[in-house]
Amino acid sequence: MKLFIIAGEASGDMHASNLMKCLKKLHPDIDFLCYGGDLLQEAGGKLAKHYREMAFMGIWEVIRNYGKIRKNLADCKAEILSYHPDALILVDYAGFNLRIAKFAKKRNLRVFYYISPKLWAWGKWRVKKVRKYVDNMFVNLPFEVDFYRNHGIAAEYYGNPVVDSVAAGMKVQEDLTSFIRLHSLEEKPIIALLAGSRKQEIHLCLPEMLSVIDHYPAYQFVIAGAPSLSPEFYQPYITGKSVRLIHGQTYAILRHAVAAVVTSGTATLETALHRIPQVVIYKTSTFTFYVGRPFVDIKFFSLVNLIMDKEVVRELLQFNLARDIKAGLDNILFDKDYRQQMLDNYDRLIEKVGLPGVSERVAERMSSLLQPSINI
Repeated sequence: MKLFIIAGEASGDMHASNLMKCLKKLHPDIDFLCYGGDLLQEAGGKLAKHYREMAFMGIWEVIRNYGKIRKNLADCKAEILSYHPDALILVDYAGFNLRIAKFAKKRNLRVFYYISPKLWAWGKWRVKKVRKYVDNMFVNLPFEVDFYRNHGIAAEYYGNPVVDSVAAGMKVQEDLTSFIRLHSLEEKPIIALLAGSRKQEIHLCLPEMLSVIDHYPAYQFVIAGAPSLSPEFYQPYITGKSVRLIHGQTYAILRHAVAAVVTSGTATLETALHRIPQVVIYKTSTFTFYVGRPFVDIKFFSLVNLIMDKEVVRELLQFNLARDIKAGLDNILFDKDYRQQMLDNYDRLIEKVGLPGVSERVAERMSSLLQPSINI
């Protein structure tokens, strides 16, 4: 049995790797070829292309890198034809994966979509592609079931896989003193900076985060380095700044933080599940912001607020970020009622996203659908 997995960014790599581990437990003989990252490779998949070669964010970046994107698509199609998989597992990453889904269905390959692209926010017209080219859609946000049902698609929800990753991280026993000593930090409360995993979003968001450091001398700021990027990538941003960079330890940083500033994405939910009060920001190129804004149809852009359908965390978009990050952190750090209200809402969020075991439940469902193809 052979499966082809495509995950175009760090969070997808994490969730896909957990799913792969669960599928391997059910059927140890399954073979995986992957477009993804280090975690998929560590989980036992053969990595055909790393997502760092594929992650382009924003309209202008897509236009500038159109040639690379076309080559990546051509390479992926060639890999699929050569590998002859029994099914594809596509993880988020809509622009690329929906094109591959079309290619796969024309060749009678089963297509699973694990973690729906956010079509309800951007690109509702692409839902018809899901209906036409995807056999089974596994969503990770509860309200997405109704969204797809309203478009004639029977999506399945087994919980949010972030729950599994956070639960596994919570098993690590390490006190604050040990963490500070291990990373040569100061004896000050930690404010975590989660600037994203893509170069462009870090380029736009990290300087805004760093701009507030001098306002909080009683705290220390720690950047959670993206696993796909080297420490050298961050040096131009942090040189001369009173900030520490720690790679590959995002959950450990969150476990010991008192507050966080987070670029919108999966990390907002991870931060909430760690019960760390946060300010959420997002910034894209000016070109992308003004061209894309008319096509975005959502009340909120952070996963926390989207799931709760109300403002639980403060969202800051595009302009005046430095000023507003400070105001948001002041509320978290110095307004006890504001902080407690956010934590209370986190508790309700934790109940809403479901219990751990999401990866296992999805793996069992996929296994049942693939059963005729699996030699037991």
